[in-house]
Amino acid sequence: MAGNALILEGGGFRGMFTSGVLDVLMEHGIYDFDSVWGVSAGAIAASSFKSRQIGRSMRIMLAFRDDRRFMSLWSFARTGDIAGGEFLYEEVQNHLDPVDVAAFEANPLRMYAVATDVVFGTPAYLPCVKLPDDVVKVKASASLPPVSRMVEIDGHRYLDGGTTDAVPYEVALGLGDAPQVPGHEPARRALVVMTQHREYRKTLSPLTYEYLALRSHRYDDFPYYVNALETRADRYNAMRARLFALEAQPQGPVLVIAPEKPVEVGVSERDGGKLLDLYLQGRTQAERRLAEIEAFLG
Repeated sequence: MAGNALILEGGGFRGMFTSGVLDVLMEHGIYDFDSVWGVSAGAIAASSFKSRQIGRSMRIMLAFRDDRRFMSLWSFARTGDIAGGEFLYEEVQNHLDPVDVAAFEANPLRMYAVATDVVFGTPAYLPCVKLPDDVVKVKASASLPPVSRMVEIDGHRYLDGGTTDAVPYEVALGLGDAPQVPGHEPARRALVVMTQHREYRKTLSPLTYEYLALRSHRYDDFPYYVNALETRADRYNAMRARLFALEAQPQGPVLVIAPEKPVEVGVSERDGGKLLDLYLQGRTQAERRLAEIEAFLG
């Protein structure tokens, strides 16, 4: 077995909580991970963690929250993606707040962007090794239905990874029936950063993107994907129950960092005050639990 895995849930601008946690880890030199698994916004945060750029994920969300090229209905109408692909994954990534490509590629930390294979309705764990080549894998992980175009990579069509594996601790630890990922040796421990509080329960309501995707009938030709959308809430809640039960075990293999109260930040939040508050919540919790985190990681 390998050492430690870092698991980062998605959630759009709720990723500000994740950014706060990761910045504290980096400020204290806590890099004791063999792999990092990012889903959607978590994959974007994982990129900055792998390149060891403190504050970058937070800056991007705060600086561009009002830019219609970043995330808006204008972007969706113009490009077919609510999160502007060219702007976010090219202009920001390479010019406005560029990732440190040399540091990213020199870091032996293995990074996986979790996406969903639309044809099979199953999760895909896409290794991110080289930039900018692999940024398309991060884009695939963060492409929300029905407000994003499918991302094609090597003949496969992908959308948001949260639909099929929103918190991939089981595959990272090699638990149960989790699929085996080529080149990955199961970790002994996993630090899991959630973006919903511990009492949260997901429902298939008209406010969720799964509901909108089903009502749009855009994916009627992909029955396995439709089933994944229909069952996501129940699978997500069951996954969380297993996670917290595992954490409660003496010397359990997971440690969970999650918001301590219901998160009021939306997937496409514009209120800078709310975003900054959520970032500070992540920082505060990470700083308060720093000794616990270090002891857990060994």
